[in-house]
Amino acid sequence: MRPGHAHTPEPECGHAPEPGPGPGPRPDHSHGPEPAPAPGPGHGHGPEHGRGPHPGPEYRHRPGTSPEPEHGHEPGPAPAPGPRTGPGREPGPRTEPPVDPGLRRRLEAGWVGRAVGCVLGKPVEKLPLDGIRALARATGNWPLADWFTARGVPAELLDAHPWNRRSAATCLAENIDGAPEDDDLDHPLLGLLLLRRHGRAFATADLARLWLDELPAGRVFTAERVAYRNLLLGLEPPDTATHHNPFREWIGALIRADVHGWTNPGDPAAAAEQAYRDATLTHTANGVYAALFAAATIAEAAGGRADVHGALRAGLAVVPPRSRLADAVRFGIRTARDEADFDRVVDRLHACYGHYHWVHALPNTALIAAALTHADGDFTHSVCRAVSGGWDTDSNGATAGSVAGILAGSPDRIPERWTAPLKNRLATTVAGFDGIGFDTLAHLTAQEAARS
Repeated sequence: MRPGHAHTPEPECGHAPEPGPGPGPRPDHSHGPEPAPAPGPGHGHGPEHGRGPHPGPEYRHRPGTSPEPEHGHEPGPAPAPGPRTGPGREPGPRTEPPVDPGLRRRLEAGWVGRAVGCVLGKPVEKLPLDGIRALARATGNWPLADWFTARGVPAELLDAHPWNRRSAATCLAENIDGAPEDDDLDHPLLGLLLLRRHGRAFATADLARLWLDELPAGRVFTAERVAYRNLLLGLEPPDTATHHNPFREWIGALIRADVHGWTNPGDPAAAAEQAYRDATLTHTANGVYAALFAAATIAEAAGGRADVHGALRAGLAVVPPRSRLADAVRFGIRTARDEADFDRVVDRLHACYGHYHWVHALPNTALIAAALTHADGDFTHSVCRAVSGGWDTDSNGATAGSVAGILAGSPDRIPERWTAPLKNRLATTVAGFDGIGFDTLAHLTAQEAARS
């Protein structure tokens, strides 16, 4: 799990040979060059940049969730979605372990930070880099430091670079009313539900069954959609990740990794091993390594002792050192250290990785590492740099926000302009979670971290 540091030279923009296996069973390396994406959605998250229709505008707290708090209070235990009775499910109530208040506050900041970064990135998802920069500059918001807005943007610019159609109605500054549904937020909910039902010793097959039981087919995209189809065809993991799956080194497994870091605070190796069992349902090779990197980085941050640079080192330590993913992370970190102007960092990243699909794990993980390094722990700079770099803007903003939020230590240390519009409320079609507060989610996550 901790292979050490590579002693080979780090190429400016090269790709080292693929290494031996990472944690767990050996990922498939037999697929050769990446196949061209199959016809269908052009994004890791579905057609029309997005994620299907959003729920209606009324998002009310469900019974058992907490009201909208003044950040800083500690909510009491709340009834949680799952476990449910039935085949393969844990019957009846169970004793909940005590929760570390400091960890719970860090996890709440991580949940909030993930939502902030996701919502910030959604309006410009799939736009080219010059379009993102032009839209922000038109409203005096460059370097990016606040929510995107359509107010004051010339009509001709909006014609040239239209907002993400499904996200503009919920994610521009003038429209945000709670956190809307998004797969970057649905998957952490499913990961939490997985742990509540099966514990941290879950098998990949447990996640597969959970998806079939709880995840609507219309809410999966690219690698996840192919794996879902393969499950319906009767295939079992890890064949679900490899059978006719041209997206298996894209970013989907990375966006599912946070919960594995959150529930293993201070133990990046355990977080990476847990993320491996999740990722191999849908991904191989660099798609898996990206998930290991994210989970270990977040776990180190969640321990409460590391700064952002120590967290990134811990993330890199679980990735095979001669992999292309490790090269990309090192290049992102090195470039961020070399350049004072983050626009220049982004230009160099695009020059190096612009030939990859915009949802591929390599460019996006490199950008996340660069944004976090350049921001040096500052929350606003972390999410804004991750989103301003383009590619998979909402996913990158979400992961950077999760790390930076945890490092902030508490949601009241995240600027109010980010937290207030979200209203401590998350919309989702994952059953039992719609309208839940981030404080309640943090409490449930901290319980899973405390469970032996």
